[in-house]
Amino acid sequence: MFLLLPFDSLVVNLLGISITVLFTLLLVFIIVPAIFGVSFGIRKVYMKTLLKIFQWATLRIERGAKEKNHPLYKPYVNGIIAKEPMSLEEEIKEIRRSGSGKALDAPEFELSDIFYFCRKGIETIMDDEVTKRFSAEELESWNLLSRTNYNFQYISLRLTVLWGLGVLIRYCFLLPLRIALAFTGISLLVTGTTVVGYLPNGRCKDFLSKHVHLMCYRICVRALTAIITYHDRENRPRNGGICVANHTSPIDVIILASDGYYAMVGQIHGGLMGVIQRAMVKACPHVWFERSEVKDRHLVARRLTEHVQDKSKLPILIFPEGTCINNTSVMMFKKGSFEIGATVYPVAIKYDPQFGDAFWNSSKYGMVTYLLRMMTSWAIVCSVWYLPPMTRQPEEDAVQFANRVKSAIARQGGLVDLLWDGGLKREKVKDAFKEEQQKLYSKMIVGSHEDRSRS
Repeated sequence: MFLLLPFDSLVVNLLGISITVLFTLLLVFIIVPAIFGVSFGIRKVYMKTLLKIFQWATLRIERGAKEKNHPLYKPYVNGIIAKEPMSLEEEIKEIRRSGSGKALDAPEFELSDIFYFCRKGIETIMDDEVTKRFSAEELESWNLLSRTNYNFQYISLRLTVLWGLGVLIRYCFLLPLRIALAFTGISLLVTGTTVVGYLPNGRCKDFLSKHVHLMCYRICVRALTAIITYHDRENRPRNGGICVANHTSPIDVIILASDGYYAMVGQIHGGLMGVIQRAMVKACPHVWFERSEVKDRHLVARRLTEHVQDKSKLPILIFPEGTCINNTSVMMFKKGSFEIGATVYPVAIKYDPQFGDAFWNSSKYGMVTYLLRMMTSWAIVCSVWYLPPMTRQPEEDAVQFANRVKSAIARQGGLVDLLWDGGLKREKVKDAFKEEQQKLYSKMIVGSHEDRSRS
C-alpha cells in the first residue's frame, strides 16, 4: 500500500501540470486575443485542414460506391424545388388557353379552373414550402458527423475509423475546451456587468459596459470555434436605430454582438438566463419584458419607441421572424418593429452547414441538447453582411416596409424569400390566407364593373 503512494503522487502532479498548461494555453491563445479582438489565425488553419479532410472523404465515398456498384445517395433529398412566380390569374389563364376557345379575360367560370386548385393542392402536399424550412439541411458531401450523413449509403472501413477518431477529438478534446471557454465568458459577463452597474452614469460607464459585453461575446464565439466573415462594416447599426436580421439560431445574438454593441430585446427568464439578464441590464439599457407584457403590442411598441428616440442608447437587435428558420429561407417579418419609424439596419446571416448545422429545431431539441450539438460540431462558420440603412417611405405601410427589408436580406444572403408566417411551425394556417385566395378568384370570375356592363 505504501509503495503505491509515490505513484499516486506522480499522477496527481502530472494532472496538476496538465490542467495548468491547459489553462495557460487558453489564456494566452484564446482569452487574451479575444479581449483585444485579435486572432492568431489558428481557426482558419483548422478550417482549411477540415476542408481537405472532407474533400478526401467525399472522393473516397464516391470511388468506393463506384467500385462496388452501390448507389451513392439515398433517393430522398430534402431540397428546394424552384418554381416560377406566377399569379393566380396567370396560372388559370394558362390552363384555359389549352382547353377553351373563349377569350382568356372573360369573367366566367370554366370547368378547367378546377384543375388549377387540384394541382395546387397536390403541389402543396408534395412540396410543402413551410414544413421543410424547419428541418436540417442535407449536405452534398459528408462532413464526418453522423447527424448529417442521411444521404450516404456506402461508407468504407477506413472512413469509419476516421469518423471514430473524429468523435474522440470532438468529445474528448474540443468539448471540454469549449465548455471551459463558455463558462469563462459567461462568468466574466455576469461579474463584469455587475461591477460596471455600480458606476455612476456617464461616458466611463458606457465605455466599460460596451467593452465588457464585446470581450465576453468574443470569448463565447471562440467557445463555438466560430469563424465569422463580416462584410461592409461601414454599414454597422448606429445608436437610435433598429438592427433586424434573419434568424437561424440563438447564437445569432453572439455572432452579431461579437462585432458590435446592441441593446437586447426579450422576455425575462428565470434560472441562469435570468441571472445574466439582471446583470446585463445594470450596465446597459436592454429592453426586457415580463411574460404578461410580451402579448401587449402597444406596450412593446411604446417601450421600443422610447428607446430609439434616445440617440445616446445602443441600437436594438431584433429578429422579426420570431422563430428559427433552417438557413435556406427568410419567412414573414412581423410588422411591429417596422411601425416605430426608426432607421432600420438590415443584416443577413448565412451559415456554412458543412462544418456544423447551426439551425435550432426547437420542437425537436431542447436548449441543452442543442448547445451540446453545437459544441460537438467541428466549427460554426458563417458570413454576415451589413446592408445599407433603410427608412420607411411616405407611401409605405409597415407591412410593405417589412417585406422590402426582408427581400433585401434574402437577396444578399442567397436565401429564398417566403411570404409565409414562421408561426405556422406550431399553428394552423390562418383563415385570412384562405379567404385571400377565395377573394382573388371571386374577383376573377365576377369581373369588373365594365366587364359586367358589356355583357
